[in-house]
Amino acid sequence: MGKDFCRPMNEPKTSAGTSSTEAAAEAAAPVPAPVSTDAGLLLMVVIWAVNFSVIKVALAALQPLTVNALRFPLAALTVYLILRRRALIFPSREHVARVLVLGLLGNIVYQFLFIYGVARTRAGNAALLLAGTPMLTALLSAAVGHERVGARVWLGVLATLAGMGFVVAGGAAHPELGGGFLGNLLLLGASLAWAAYTVGARNLVDTYGPVPVTAWTLWIGAVGLLLAGLPTLPRVDWSGTPLLVWAAVAYAGALSIGLAYLLWYRGVHYIGSTRTAMYSNLVPVVALAVAWLWLGEVPTLWQITGAAVIIGGVTLARRTEA
Repeated sequence: MGKDFCRPMNEPKTSAGTSSTEAAAEAAAPVPAPVSTDAGLLLMVVIWAVNFSVIKVALAALQPLTVNALRFPLAALTVYLILRRRALIFPSREHVARVLVLGLLGNIVYQFLFIYGVARTRAGNAALLLAGTPMLTALLSAAVGHERVGARVWLGVLATLAGMGFVVAGGAAHPELGGGFLGNLLLLGASLAWAAYTVGARNLVDTYGPVPVTAWTLWIGAVGLLLAGLPTLPRVDWSGTPLLVWAAVAYAGALSIGLAYLLWYRGVHYIGSTRTAMYSNLVPVVALAVAWLWLGEVPTLWQITGAAVIIGGVTLARRTEA
């Protein structure tokens, strides 16, 4: 990750007798895969891009809380199965409360806003609005003093925010096309929640590595989302629901969260965060194409304009970090 791990006081030991920080360095390494890093990141792009349409398919037959209650345990199980051969570490006592709060923010709050936002707008809009999350993260990082943001980065931030404004305005101007204004606002809230989670987790990531922190908060979120969705499960028509819907739930959990997150961190480990992040610029473009071909969501002028401005702004900002 390009940063030294700090050794906290009263550092807990793992069952193997190593310190949690030493185990964290190992756990932070990406999961080995029989594909090249770039091929893995291209797979990640496809998984994330298709996921927006997949979620729409699941929501056509299931309630939003039901979808989250089913897909998140699958995601948590996938991450556990992939990581179980590695040294599993846990946060020190002083960090437990912070991990709980981050699990609430980064998974429960974010996922509530995300799933209800996707249910109320186009799949393409969801992809575009979430593409601006890195810029919101940059704003929050600058606000809390984590980073100093240069002029060109600020220009990229402003361009990205303007592009997001085009998408939201398009939903208000053409509600008949399914680009719901409320759904777009919920997705903006989701983007802000994830940015706050990212900034809030920074010190923990520096200490333990990104994979353990992601796993802990994911497992916390899975419990919360399962409990929230339990009242909806008895109303599910388990035998009458189409197989495609169950496949969509499995995809949205095991692949888009479980596998894709680990592919992301594998890329960060081998080629760095900036080059890895550039791949995510492809997600909204591919997502728009998939939604067009699969769901019949013909891109609007607002979406095309917003996509161009968002991707241009994010690219400008990240080029300055290279």
